[in-house]
Amino acid sequence: MTTPAISPGASALIEGPAQRGPSASRRFAQAILRNRKATAGILILAVISFVAAFPGLFTNINPHAAIYDQQVGPSAQHLLGTTQVGEDVFSQLIWGTRLTLLITVVVSLAATVISILIGVTAAYVGGMADRSLSLLTDVFLVLPTLPLLIVLTAYLPSGSLTITAVMIATSWAFAARQLRAQGLSLRTRDFLEAAKVRGERSSYIIIVEILPNMISLLVASFLGLAVFVVGFAAGLQFLGLGNSTELTWGTMLYYSQQNGALEAGNAVWMLAPGAAVAVLGTGFALLNYAFDEIGNPALRPVRRRRVKPSA
Repeated sequence: MTTPAISPGASALIEGPAQRGPSASRRFAQAILRNRKATAGILILAVISFVAAFPGLFTNINPHAAIYDQQVGPSAQHLLGTTQVGEDVFSQLIWGTRLTLLITVVVSLAATVISILIGVTAAYVGGMADRSLSLLTDVFLVLPTLPLLIVLTAYLPSGSLTITAVMIATSWAFAARQLRAQGLSLRTRDFLEAAKVRGERSSYIIIVEILPNMISLLVASFLGLAVFVVGFAAGLQFLGLGNSTELTWGTMLYYSQQNGALEAGNAVWMLAPGAAVAVLGTGFALLNYAFDEIGNPALRPVRRRRVKPSA
């Protein structure tokens, strides 16, 4: 399985020196608010983030308390039923939101930072550094990601920390290749040549001059990785490669499958965390599509104007 591609629209805003000032930020905010995909994505992620931050507001049941009837269907007392040992499924779903979202954000953010360090540095420095970093990127691009993850997580100590570290190490290469390509297109721009003439350091040029012109691509890289990580982390935990004592949506799927939730007629136990994974991935995907539409006018939906009938 490979990381999702960053669509061409994400790089459409990379045209020269970054626009500064409140007018540019205001126009960007207005474009976000007017885009229905962005509004829906932000709303989904805001709700999930609020649940992850304050799970105690939504349930007062201990998710590990096996004190209820076993394999009970949804009811007023247990909105999503109970597990095979009498744990409340709704409470597990709520409390599992925190670690699931944390893994997704940490892996996506860390992989994006690594791709920036390797991709942009290779493009700007050039020479032997570019060839070495490009070779390193190519090696990670051709590695079979899923088998490698399965082997590493099987031999390393089980848990979210292992899954997070392994996914960070294996998911940065594609974004680094994209950033290197955009960095090469910016390398000969006049504003960069002017910065070199002024005697600015390479670190200053990369951070102040290059990266602000790649914001749309960086955001698209983060969001694309987040969509990938949501499903892939849950898939690894579903295969039993995570720590079964940790509460995530993936471990809920693992336990429901191991204990035959579907065969026992308790389908909600498996469908609830699966739907939650899909909703979280949808939130990141909608934001990604929205940034593509904002950056590339050709992708924006055409709205038909209503023609008033003549008198």
